Amino acid sequence: MEGAALPAAPDVQAAFAAWVRHLGSERRASAHTVDSYGRDLRQFLNFLAEHLGTPPDLAALAALGPRDFRAFQARRRGEGIAAATSARGLSGLRSFFRFLDRRGLGHNAAALATKAPKLPHGVPRPLSRDAALAAVEDAGALAAEPWIAARDEAVLALLYGCGLRISEALSLRRGAAPLGQTLRITGKGNKERLVPVLPAVADAVEAYLRQCPYRLAKDDPLFVGAKGGPLSPRIVQRSMEALRGALNLPADATPHALRHSFATHLLGAGGDLRTIQELLGHASLSTTQRYTEVDTARLLAAYADAHPRARGGD
Repeated sequence: MEGAALPAAPDVQAAFAAWVRHLGSERRASAHTVDSYGRDLRQFLNFLAEHLGTPPDLAALAALGPRDFRAFQARRRGEGIAAATSARGLSGLRSFFRFLDRRGLGHNAAALATKAPKLPHGVPRPLSRDAALAAVEDAGALAAEPWIAARDEAVLALLYGCGLRISEALSLRRGAAPLGQTLRITGKGNKERLVPVLPAVADAVEAYLRQCPYRLAKDDPLFVGAKGGPLSPRIVQRSMEALRGALNLPADATPHALRHSFATHLLGAGGDLRTIQELLGHASLSTTQRYTEVDTARLLAAYADAHPRARGGD
């Protein structure tokens, strides 16, 4: 949590540091979450320093009212901040104010009562089976070296074959391979789950390791970049972007779309929601239920194309 000095009085700076430690140690939040929440709170304190005319102290934070929080949200909207990002920022602020309350450092009911912006109801956009398979099988088509081609194929095979998030695939250690029949994954909120591993996925990982020019220790990242360091998600995303043009894949053919495709294709083949929820690592079944909307849309489209009554027949 490095950077410019926090725009706040010393008591708020101390509370901020304690809160960050709390998130990482007691709440076991991921490094990404800690960074995001910290950045959001820093932006809020920057706003307050300007809004109040002075860096806020704990007493000033406790005295904030609904108008102050609405003014911050209005500023964010004016800057073109997306609703999802704004909602995440508010979640971080609530976490900080709850922390202050529990530690006896200040209570602010307005912070906890402020409503998050409404988020658009997003339905996952999966690829067709043919497009998903083409993306995985030809993932290395444009790679500069054979081992990089094998690496890209192995990463995308994990996303589509096991339903992993890209962060989960890239967090795997060398010691995880050779892959067995199941793979233990640590997902969001440090929740563990077991996912089955298809033979084709295990073979793709083995093919990559046979060609990888770097000697990887057990605790090293399983997937590495061209210079041997941890593979960046952006590299995988760029590879997929290039692949879209080469294979004429749809614009929504992203690495994350392969995870959506995994879920949708399982559901279409008769998989039940509870099982898919476990495989994806969703905390709430309602998150997984979005895939029923995708499958219903697919069924309705098929009905419209094929059913005689849909075409006005008898």
